[in-house]
Amino acid sequence: ARPLPVRVHALRRPTFDQMASAMTMAVGRPVQVRLTTRPAQKTTRVVATRAQHKPTVHASVGIEQEIAIDEAPLTLLRETGDEDKNSMRARFEKMIRAAQDEIVSAVEELDGKKFQEDAWTRPGGGGGISRVLQDGNVFEKAGVNVSVVYGQMPPEAYRAATGEQGAGKEMIPFFAAGISSVMHPKNPMAPTVHFNYRYFETDAPSGAEGGPKSWWFGGGTDLTPAYIFNDDAAHFHGTLKDVCDKHDSAFYPRFKDWADEYFIIKHRMNERRGIGGVFFDDMNDRSPDELLAFATDMAGAVVPAYVPLVAKHKDDEFTETEREWQQMRRGRYVEFNLVYDRGTTFGLRTGGRIESILMSLPLTARWQYDMQPAEGSREADAVDAFRNPRSWVA
Repeated sequence: ARPLPVRVHALRRPTFDQMASAMTMAVGRPVQVRLTTRPAQKTTRVVATRAQHKPTVHASVGIEQEIAIDEAPLTLLRETGDEDKNSMRARFEKMIRAAQDEIVSAVEELDGKKFQEDAWTRPGGGGGISRVLQDGNVFEKAGVNVSVVYGQMPPEAYRAATGEQGAGKEMIPFFAAGISSVMHPKNPMAPTVHFNYRYFETDAPSGAEGGPKSWWFGGGTDLTPAYIFNDDAAHFHGTLKDVCDKHDSAFYPRFKDWADEYFIIKHRMNERRGIGGVFFDDMNDRSPDELLAFATDMAGAVVPAYVPLVAKHKDDEFTETEREWQQMRRGRYVEFNLVYDRGTTFGLRTGGRIESILMSLPLTARWQYDMQPAEGSREADAVDAFRNPRSWVA
């Protein structure tokens, strides 16, 4: 495979998805990165690229190769540094590991099939655990990933992220951790769900005397049905709203609007990917403890918000035409993720772990030329909901 030219620009408030995709990056200069496309094998050898050697990296852009391991470690944190059990890094990793266990267990109970697990580490610290269920009884594909990343970010990216001033040129250490998931059921009447919750922090740059670490939380949960069931939408949004209201009554309306604006497929007449949910980023306007509690409760709401909807519809009857419509909507899902989703596109350009990056894509999808739903049909109602976000709860 030829190295692909990639231009990486200074980021305004880099997200976890962006930072987790690259251990280092150059700003404002063209670079070349050889993408790793071979899936990891369960071995303690370093995972190789197609050329069986370390990826070629130019212009100070380096992605540490993952080392596949047979069993997930008790922690993905470094053994030394700011990772004592009471640190935010340790507490957040504990939260996402527990959430992964809880959600995987609930989905396995519903589906009757077990998830496959892949775990890996990186020489400089960090690693990840991917759990994927494929060709299940209920789910066509479901994945729940956790990752911990240590890296170096350019000073320009730090200044863009924080608004700090300075002229330092030294790379700035950063830490990122998160949980991410997408689940695609088989039955067209059962909706797809996506969620991710993340924590990011960075040291202050050299020369910023006494400068504090920069940190923030982000995340969200959103629903993508092929067909609209008002009761389902009200249950899903209502469950998320209850959690938001527990922490701040302004959260739900603010984060719902944010989700509606983020998941837009611009080249499809501004259709949304689905019916939204909540989405937030760059959250550091209150104490880390408060925001950790909020992220914990939001991750804990995934099972009660979503699993009952799949249980309700997994055995519904459907026609071949309805199956084809589901596949069309899966195609839209693929389009958004590969064209607009910041984490996916950045990961593809910078050589992140490809199996984890593309875990979100469905096994099957459909692109039918000039497909227009019939006026007054359920399909037309769904498109209207995607183009014109609705209020699902009072």
